[in-house]
Amino acid sequence: MSVHIPGSEPAPRGSAPRAVGGVPPGETPPGESSTGSGTGPYRPLTRGWGMAPLVAICALAVVCALFFLAYAIVLLV
Repeated sequence: MSVHIPGSEPAPRGSAPRAVGGVPPGETPPGESSTGSGTGPYRPLTRGWGMAPLVAICALAVVCALFFLAYAIVLLV
């Protein structure tokens, strides 16, 4: 009983030899040819986060920390 492996058929006469992996050289483009180093015009960053959102986030974090600290103290007492 023989085992059939897909893709193991011999190449027809007169065809070019296949490269390792089953694709002849030059049939597929190189992977780097479709990506360029420049993705668009350079725009320097003008501003980051404003001061108000940073203060609000820090204040919210402090309030949450104080809440859980008070909760832990109530559980211990």
